[in-house]
Amino acid sequence: MTALDEERRHAERCRAGLRGMLDAARENVIVGETVAGDRYSAERLGRHLKSLAEELGEEPDGPPFFGRLDFGAGSADHAGRTYHIGRRHVGGERGGPPLVIDWRAPVSRAFYRAGARDPLGVAVRRRFGWAGTVLTGYEDERLGRGEEERAGRILTAEIERPRVGPMRDIVATIQPEQDDLVRAGLEESICVQGAPGTGKTAVGLHRAAYLLYAHRRRLRRGGVLVLGPNRAFLGYVSAVLPALGEVDVEQTTLDELLATVPVRAGDTPDAAAVKHDARMARVLREALYGRIRKPVEPLAVPDGSARWRVGEDELRRVVDDTRRDGLPYATARERVRARVVELVRRQAEARGRSATAAWLRGVGRAVTPFLDAVWPAVRPEEVLYEVLSGRAHAPSLTGAEREAIVWARPPRGFRGARWSAADLVLLDELAGLIERPRGYGHVIVDEAQDLSPMQCRAVARRSGHGSLTVLGDLAQGTTPWAAASWPERMALLGKPEARVVALTAGFRVPAEVVEVANRLLGTLKADVPVTRAHRAGGRLRVRAAGDLAAGLVAAVREALGFEGSVGVIAADPAAGALEEALRAAGLEPDERLAVLPASLAKGLEFDHAVVCEPGDIARSGERGPNLLYVALTRAVSRLDIVHAGPLPVELDLGGGAGM
Repeated sequence: MTALDEERRHAERCRAGLRGMLDAARENVIVGETVAGDRYSAERLGRHLKSLAEELGEEPDGPPFFGRLDFGAGSADHAGRTYHIGRRHVGGERGGPPLVIDWRAPVSRAFYRAGARDPLGVAVRRRFGWAGTVLTGYEDERLGRGEEERAGRILTAEIERPRVGPMRDIVATIQPEQDDLVRAGLEESICVQGAPGTGKTAVGLHRAAYLLYAHRRRLRRGGVLVLGPNRAFLGYVSAVLPALGEVDVEQTTLDELLATVPVRAGDTPDAAAVKHDARMARVLREALYGRIRKPVEPLAVPDGSARWRVGEDELRRVVDDTRRDGLPYATARERVRARVVELVRRQAEARGRSATAAWLRGVGRAVTPFLDAVWPAVRPEEVLYEVLSGRAHAPSLTGAEREAIVWARPPRGFRGARWSAADLVLLDELAGLIERPRGYGHVIVDEAQDLSPMQCRAVARRSGHGSLTVLGDLAQGTTPWAAASWPERMALLGKPEARVVALTAGFRVPAEVVEVANRLLGTLKADVPVTRAHRAGGRLRVRAAGDLAAGLVAAVREALGFEGSVGVIAADPAAGALEEALRAAGLEPDERLAVLPASLAKGLEFDHAVVCEPGDIARSGERGPNLLYVALTRAVSRLDIVHAGPLPVELDLGGGAGM
């Protein structure tokens, strides 16, 4: 029997082991429902067993392992042992050695970190090639003999595999510098600056999976949150964590996370810029705490035939001391109530009154009118209504800035207000001042360069007691408030001590595309390192067309003749008409073919990208060159640039010749 046959037999044993694990998990759910114990313990056990069964049940029907480690005699802990490495642990029969080791386990780190210079005790590293569920071959690197091939045939094929459908995990291809970030400690916040194709998004998602493996108990309490830039991006990456066995992760956009009211209005660019400015935090705080009034008269609390009085000076001291405590507004209001009740209790007990729990509750209710006068209960919408109606004092803003955000025709009350997307961020700021929001154990933010200062504050409120993984590329900043530097952005996110790491090795975007995209870096408002492409063999073609729609149709027809996905990217105003031109030519957008405006292309990738009229994209506002940089770098194999108008000078490759 050949070595390949032996590996195929091992794959069958692994699949049988997975089926056995799933059957056992489902049986345990049934048995767990009858286990005696207190209600709390039974509920926790039930949740754990059902979660395990769900994770196993969603296990994709893919290769059970992608690598193998053979340790030599020089290994201190694993001498002579062999381990298969896969996406999840597969137990052995009757308590025997595991059939597959989880890629996140400590021993698996050697698969990613071992090299000829430092083999970490590994004699042979084996990588497997698969065609669907069929094991087709393997490659060995004999590290003990100094042999190492980081980009062998199987590894290269996995990296360059055509992309159709959602993003896949990269557990089989993680590079050493990526592995260092993936396995960083839970307490450490990290910012990853990465050019297109460097794997920064995959690093963030795999870090989430690793942290859930290494710190599951702690993170089950706080949870893990993944924030993406838009719903299309989330749809693209949503399959990665379930494929790694992690289904209990919240994945959403920041707008959806903050959507406590419906968005029914829009903002002018000037208004949006002011609302996203960090100075709005001070405006909102002043508007909220400006509702607090100093007590102007003593408080009399009736108690049957008696009346307990609290003097004006004592009440002022209570209010002033509570303000200095720095508690959330609503918590502080209840602190005022408790302190006033305590003053009344002391008087009553000094005169022989028994302060029972029911009596204390009654006094607390009697104090409510006083509270409403000096520390009124409030909703975020009420405060923002006052600000946007022009009723709140806002010295932090200029007159022009106040005029930009104030409603021309304010509604009669906050319930009639029509809120914009930018207002969601302001409402969340107020909600965070009134009550502390839910915090997460770890938050991953992708495309973070586009967050505004106020959006950064919203993220910081949810990670104050946890850690952050911040992913982005300053060169791809396309919002008016896009980041200019990562240290400044991390300070806004509440993690000024975060480590900033740049990934500069591009593994997905070919050199031909990277070279032309790098020409734009000098025109962008970003100081980022140049990307070094590790792939060649891509194709770049510039097509001059007398009729843009006809040129696009021809390019797309040719692109569909290749394997993989095709993405058409155009300036936002032109995308709809170009999609109709494709439909008229019988080219319907589907799973393989997508047409999208440049503003929604970020984070996506296509085997073949067709960028239409790059000059129009570059001229679409102050951040137009950044949008063009994004559009060009969506291609992971072939890029067509189709134009009827003049090209930006950086893309003039000499008469429209193909490359």
